[in-house]
Amino acid sequence: MDNRIIVGLGEALWDCLPEGRKIGGAPANFAYHASQFGFDSYAVSAVGNDPLGDETIEALKSNGLKLEMPRVDFPTGQVQVTLDEDGVATYDIKEGSAWDNIPFTPEIEALAKQCRAVCFGSLAQRNKVSRDTIYRFLDATPKDCMRIFDINLRQNFYSKEIIQESLKRANVMKINDEELVIIGRMFGYPGMDFENKCWLILGKYNLDMLVLTCGVNGSYVFSKGAMSYLETPKVEVADTVGAGDSFTGSFVASVLAGQPIAEAHRIGVNVSAYVCTQNGAMPVIPEELKK
Repeated sequence: MDNRIIVGLGEALWDCLPEGRKIGGAPANFAYHASQFGFDSYAVSAVGNDPLGDETIEALKSNGLKLEMPRVDFPTGQVQVTLDEDGVATYDIKEGSAWDNIPFTPEIEALAKQCRAVCFGSLAQRNKVSRDTIYRFLDATPKDCMRIFDINLRQNFYSKEIIQESLKRANVMKINDEELVIIGRMFGYPGMDFENKCWLILGKYNLDMLVLTCGVNGSYVFSKGAMSYLETPKVEVADTVGAGDSFTGSFVASVLAGQPIAEAHRIGVNVSAYVCTQNGAMPVIPEELKK
């Protein structure tokens, strides 16, 4: 079995930024950053039978990704991205996209069975077709596969049920401080401090790790009986698009390569700080940041 396979599962789309279109989607971004560390990275999604679908496949392949991306009779995904004066993005995500309708093909199932790590979020579960495919993929993975639920709450495209179902199938959760507040309200523990919320979720869903990012206020990795905290490096921000995905991709790749959690955390923080200084979600990571 080839145990270098890492999968980003879910939306593949174009971020329509003020300076033009850039290929993106959290799962593809995650897979790209894991590939920078020498893993066989696959983006699993769906694209339309349209010129933008051709462009998607071309753009992801040119970034070194392998693809399982069936063509479906829905338009290839696009997102309008607006940036505030600090470079922080807000998203308008078009519904009824190809990635809402990912079929569970024999090829996708075969990939699940030999997958070492898979990252998925809540956004691609807004439609039943892709949601079922994601759950079937997760259920087909080997026991020791890292299943990372990078929650990625967007607009109103999530529910308590989807989050609970995802956590049951995951063994790692990635969340940011704003999302943690929403989850705390949704799950009925709003008054707790964030550390206790994280420990509670870790225990309740029997997770191996919970990664909490707090923007400029640093990041935490909670694992059974231990916590790692690191400050966020101060950098000149170009835009924050894909920064969280680069953190997750480089952190997971480092853990799989045998790094201790604290060291994998440091690599994730430094890579994501670098990505903030670059335009778009998929810059080439300098060698010295991977060591």
